[in-house]
Amino acid sequence: MPQYVAAIDQGTTSTRCIVFDRDGHGVGLAQKPHHQSFPQPGWVEHDPLEIWRNTLEVTAAAMAQAGIGADALAAVGITNQRETTVLWDKHTGEPLHPALVWQDTRVDALVAGYVRDGGRDRYRARTGLPLASYFSALKLRWLLDELPGARARAGRGELLFGTIDTWLVWNLSGGASGGVHVTDVTNASRTQLMNLATLEWDEDLLREFDLPPAVLPRIVASSGVYAQARVAPLTGVPVAGILGDQQAALVGQACFRPGEAKNTYGTGCFLLLNTGTAPVHSNAGLLTTVAYRFGNAAPCFALEGSVAIAGALVQWLRDNLRLIASSGEIETLAREVEDNGDVYFVPAFSGLYAPHWQETARGIVAGLTRYANRGHLARAALEATAFQTHDVLSAMAQDSKIALAELRVDGGMVVNETLMQFQADILGVRVVRPRVVETTALGAAYAAGLAVGYWADEEELRSHWAVDRHWDPAMQDERREVLLSSWRKAIARSLSWRD
Repeated sequence: MPQYVAAIDQGTTSTRCIVFDRDGHGVGLAQKPHHQSFPQPGWVEHDPLEIWRNTLEVTAAAMAQAGIGADALAAVGITNQRETTVLWDKHTGEPLHPALVWQDTRVDALVAGYVRDGGRDRYRARTGLPLASYFSALKLRWLLDELPGARARAGRGELLFGTIDTWLVWNLSGGASGGVHVTDVTNASRTQLMNLATLEWDEDLLREFDLPPAVLPRIVASSGVYAQARVAPLTGVPVAGILGDQQAALVGQACFRPGEAKNTYGTGCFLLLNTGTAPVHSNAGLLTTVAYRFGNAAPCFALEGSVAIAGALVQWLRDNLRLIASSGEIETLAREVEDNGDVYFVPAFSGLYAPHWQETARGIVAGLTRYANRGHLARAALEATAFQTHDVLSAMAQDSKIALAELRVDGGMVVNETLMQFQADILGVRVVRPRVVETTALGAAYAAGLAVGYWADEEELRSHWAVDRHWDPAMQDERREVLLSSWRKAIARSLSWRD
């Protein structure tokens, strides 16, 4: 009898595989980064073939570390960087162009045209999303418009579109030799092409964006058996779960009840609040998205606040400014000073996401004096993540009328205790880190395991969640308001930098 479930976690900067046991503990893990390409300012690209090769490599390595073969796996689940857009040849499996990453802003002019004609929120009622370069629809439109012959070939059914989940499932299930072309409701809800009321592709939107239906994958539940893997090392293993990375973290944090929320601190920062089986439309700049759908059960929805730059700011300080030699040094440097020295860092490298949605914003450092040093810059960079989270959580409370008692956190930055304490301080609520911090991969494993009966139900999954550490707020209200007031001034100065 299979004893484990594998999860492929394909993220913005790396791909990893984790093998989980029945208690939700990892028994094998492997990870490999992939190349980040920035061909022009604001353009961000990945090589889909490199990602596919890395997926097979890390899966084999994780299984080897766990000492198992494919026969020991009940299922494999996939979680992925969302919105990142791939277009490939149905008959050869060759991508026509590098993947356009979710951070890519090359469609800003297209976005502006649609905004002029009907406003930024013209599609929000149907899709839960404002018009922004973030989502997949206009990325696909750009590829079809810019690549010679692509639009005609797409109309003839020769090309396939997908986010990274779709690309991986298609390749795992046979690729050009009968690969299954699907995406789950969470990823579909991030394309700006799916109608939240029907959970189907919206024909009117396809016409308005001038996109041929023939390129689109079939929309499926987040938990269900889609195919059997047909490539080693997973040959014969059911591919049974798909969740966008942030929804996967929500599931991995066992936030199954309305009002429960998590924040993931990765390349970006993503806060999701479970709102139950009815979508809550935002008046405060948040996204309405599908949280998950398990089998034939009713879908659950979430409010989401997306921050483009969180951990990526630390990487930028390391790689571009060379202020630190490794990401782990940022906390040591920040602890050299007692506070931020009145320095504020707004990392609007590709505009600001929730709740501002300003593509024309750009990054700034404000409040510099000769007193400021590299420690103040490091602290300001960490605090930028916490300030942005505060803005999202405030908008979430406004929309949902729910005041959170605690915030569950995960992602690579939660090991930074200076950041976690400041996050609790600036929010004024408890911040909780779970014992298993690999919640994104765990959520994908949970979805796959539920589909094949490896786990019984949500309550069994909830029983696995346990606290590792929590941080309580210790900041005076007056101090908090001073910091937030200065942060708001810095945000105001970053807006409309580009005409």
